[in-house]
Amino acid sequence: MWLKMDALQPPGSFKIRGIGAACEHHATNGKRRFVSSSGGNAGIAVAYAGRCLSIPVSVFVPETASDRAKALIRQEGAEVFVHGASWQEANERALQTVDAETAFIHPFDDPLLWTGHATMINEVVRAGVPFDAVVLSVGGGGLLAGVSEGLDRNGLQHVPIIAAETEGAASLAAAVKAGRPVELPAITSIATSLGARKVAKRAFEITQNRPVDCVVVDDSAAVDACMRFLDDHRVLVEPACGAALAVAYAHAERLARFERVLIIACGGATATLAQLQAWQTSLA
Repeated sequence: MWLKMDALQPPGSFKIRGIGAACEHHATNGKRRFVSSSGGNAGIAVAYAGRCLSIPVSVFVPETASDRAKALIRQEGAEVFVHGASWQEANERALQTVDAETAFIHPFDDPLLWTGHATMINEVVRAGVPFDAVVLSVGGGGLLAGVSEGLDRNGLQHVPIIAAETEGAASLAAAVKAGRPVELPAITSIATSLGARKVAKRAFEITQNRPVDCVVVDDSAAVDACMRFLDDHRVLVEPACGAALAVAYAHAERLARFERVLIIACGGATATLAQLQAWQTSLA
């Protein structure tokens, strides 16, 4: 098992790769404000990038966003607006505020993001680490699209991707089962960072064009994986990342046919140890 430790990125998750690239692109092209929608981690990344680039940021979050997520976004100097019961509603409101001087930074569905996220595969290859499968979590599908692009870029199109989701937020697995992108009626998983009711079109297309194995774990397995990961590696991640880790901890049989597995420890800054412990108790 190899771990790509994007949990250690300054804003706490892999999101800064693609979001940072997109923000730099728009800043270079004269945009003077960034607007984004997020359940947490994408908003933190946009706020961080905006602060680094001295560009003001507004982030729209749904009512389900945690107080910690909102505090971390504000800590980077961004404005936070709460709107709607889910990310979709927050996203619609964010789009209404965009003008000619504003760049809208989508949390997952943007080729600029995917190209930025692809750099993690470049780094693994450059480090000389061999692998014959990649395990990652899927929410809206931005990480999946980025890893897919990174594999293509490095001549690794044949390497399977194990796409992990939690029950109640498994929009990719639902799309694969239906043969087309479908919208979940609601997000019922505690892994709200995976809470896109419908995956990006690009994410579904990837499942049709390369080997992708969908694995759905329950919330309890995701939280237990976070706690075991904290014991094993002294790094705290949220259940959205725990979904991928749970494939190794609780569903190792899904990896038995591989020799060298790369797991994307995508991170997430919106959970605390106390919250993980409370979830573990309530889900027991």
